[in-house]
Amino acid sequence: MSGPQTPATATEDTPLRRRVTVRGVVQGVGFRPYLYGLATELALAGHVTNTAEGVVVEVEGAASAVTRFCDRIAVQAPPLARVESVDHQEMPPVGGTAFTILASRADGPARTLVSPDSATCADCLAELADPADRRHRHPFVNCTHCGPRFTIVTGVPYDRANTTMAGFAMCPDCAREYADPADRRFHAQPVACPACGPRLRLVTGEVAGVVAGQESGLRSADRGDPVTEARALLTRGAILAVKGLGGYHLACDATNEAAVALLRRRKARGDKPFAVMARTADAVRHLVRLSPEERTLLEGPARPVVLVRRHPHPSYAAGAARPAEGVAPGSPDLGVMLPYTPLHHLLLGLPDDADGPRLLVMTSGNVSGEPIVTDDTEALERLAHLADAWLTHDRPIHVPCDDSVVRVCDGQPLVIRRSRGYAPLPLTLPLPVRPALAVGGDLKNAFCLGSGRRAWLSAHIGDMDDIGTQRAFARAAAQLESITGVRPETLASDRHPGYRSARWADRNAAHRPVVRVQHHHAHIAAAMAEHGLDGARPVIGVAFDGTGHGDDGAVWGGEFLLADYDRFTRFGHLAYVPLPGGDSAVRRPYRMALAHLRTAGIAWTDDLACTAASLPDELRVLERQLERGLNCVPTSSMGRLFDAVSSLAGVCHRAGYEAQAAVELEGAALRAPAGDTVAYAFALHASEVSGGAAVRADPAPVLVAIVGDLRAGVEPALIAARFHRGVTALVRAMCARARERHGLDTVALTGGVFANTLLSSACAAGLREDGFTVLRHHLVPPGDGGLALGQLMVAARATPTSTPTE
Repeated sequence: MSGPQTPATATEDTPLRRRVTVRGVVQGVGFRPYLYGLATELALAGHVTNTAEGVVVEVEGAASAVTRFCDRIAVQAPPLARVESVDHQEMPPVGGTAFTILASRADGPARTLVSPDSATCADCLAELADPADRRHRHPFVNCTHCGPRFTIVTGVPYDRANTTMAGFAMCPDCAREYADPADRRFHAQPVACPACGPRLRLVTGEVAGVVAGQESGLRSADRGDPVTEARALLTRGAILAVKGLGGYHLACDATNEAAVALLRRRKARGDKPFAVMARTADAVRHLVRLSPEERTLLEGPARPVVLVRRHPHPSYAAGAARPAEGVAPGSPDLGVMLPYTPLHHLLLGLPDDADGPRLLVMTSGNVSGEPIVTDDTEALERLAHLADAWLTHDRPIHVPCDDSVVRVCDGQPLVIRRSRGYAPLPLTLPLPVRPALAVGGDLKNAFCLGSGRRAWLSAHIGDMDDIGTQRAFARAAAQLESITGVRPETLASDRHPGYRSARWADRNAAHRPVVRVQHHHAHIAAAMAEHGLDGARPVIGVAFDGTGHGDDGAVWGGEFLLADYDRFTRFGHLAYVPLPGGDSAVRRPYRMALAHLRTAGIAWTDDLACTAASLPDELRVLERQLERGLNCVPTSSMGRLFDAVSSLAGVCHRAGYEAQAAVELEGAALRAPAGDTVAYAFALHASEVSGGAAVRADPAPVLVAIVGDLRAGVEPALIAARFHRGVTALVRAMCARARERHGLDTVALTGGVFANTLLSSACAAGLREDGFTVLRHHLVPPGDGGLALGQLMVAARATPTSTPTE
């Protein structure tokens, strides 16, 4: 920020005029009324307006008052504001006594920032519950401190005309509040009330008609209050499609076993855990071990889903809600979120409401593998086989935005999915980059737009194997470009030749260069950028994940790289094993276990759980496949090793969702008895690779030890814990070797495997004990949801060499 300076010849009473430009998240957060109040308090004249560049204010008055005004701009900013810079320019005084708020100007390139959606504030909640308030039970109550922002913005500057509220004319009462600088709703663009705002309605279908005792057929249930009707349906076991801020949820009573099982079956979700919504954090304290940091995340304005460790033996006192067993089977965590819209609060019930569901399953409203549904007509069609009724409204959603997912590791947030409540806040880059678009990967896709020292990581897009997701990607990229004003001159993509995201970059390059970035190099670069490293000195990057295209054509994923933004060297890796059948081995971890056993020279005996999990005919086919190398790409993936050990220990043989085997192995390790310190040991071998010595970490001794423990009757939980300790010891040993050879002392832990907080915490503690500086993700996901940030940092500094052709 450039600080204000009073001319040397001025006295405290000398008239002074100053033009101030405030950049950052300063629109839609009550910044103009805040400056109006500040200027009025200090008896300053002038005006303030929104522009595409930010908030521009001119103030005139006594030099001392102008200085105090400028000093307080950032210090006392509204709660949702994020001030990035305050620039000052002296101007000749023009006189005057009034301070006014001018209409917004749309001239110039977009440089301002749009606020994320924010949870309903305490003042609005008080109005919602007050029978004497005109917004009592109004499902869309909001003010300058809360409510929809990013998901309703159609352009900048952030004014009502540039939001999906443009079609709702304000009633006289709302217009008066909107125009009153002393009112909490002064220039609150989504302002509305029951007389002029969006309308809620309940649409019922055939199944809901049966549940509610109504006739079948799709129609509006307009006989009573839609929320009351919806709560009754949920209580009776129905599944509702509920329109939220960034898309539809599918909701059901989380305490109803039959309803949860029905939702799981309809969505073909396998055993993937559901998140639950509770009224308050205290409402789940009997279910989870809630730390102060986790409570802060739950109750904060972003309101993500927080993954919290479950109590091994939850207590159910009188009145305590008991979630169905089918909510999160096999998971050591329970995903919890609190209401973040007025409608959520109404669904869970206000204090005087009749009893209803106390815990709600709230899962993305989509068909598995497709993007979240935002359009109302589309919701009635695409969710028809999933939902019994639709609780919807007529305020359009312009930007899809799924729930964010966060967990706490060692007292710090670890973002697993960065979306609602966080997007589109930019990240500050350690080095300037030329305007570029990095398209990310194919799983958990999020792209990244960057220019100068700012990078905008998109909201969660999804898996790019669905054509609908690819369309959503294109719309989201165009929308983010429009509100940031960034026009990419370079595109960046993964080196995997089959990635749909990379193909999209090629198709849409329009003669712009596309820079290919190696997958694990991008992961490490993302961690470096998040921590503000300028790349002047390489780091030891430990990149563990399920899959990434290697430079030698193999599937990498257990990597130790020496990397900066410009290049990387493969210092070491997990030893290769065949990946039999590609995705088939991912879905059936016992196949990975058998591949690892064969590579280690261990027979497939009938006493091993992974052998028993496979049919005899399948074993014979798999053996021939491995012998001949048919459809067996070599892999160094740590994620696949976790899968193999999970099956070998008898924890998980079939994965119904990504990383299920690893998640359940972590859960097993958490149940291990205290006192054991055994760690399975990897063998380290040096081999000549591409003219340099790469260290190969062989898991064969680990597998031999596990089989020995199994035959000795050691319980799976203890095996899981010993394996985690073994991987931790491997990380410490490899990093020590890298420091010894190359003098590096900073380690970046990255990749989806490090979403495992048990492993991440142990590795970080051990490395710090060894004298290393450790970088871990907090702001962006360690998995592929953060990949694009690293791609941007590598590509926007690289010299482009090719322009793809169609």
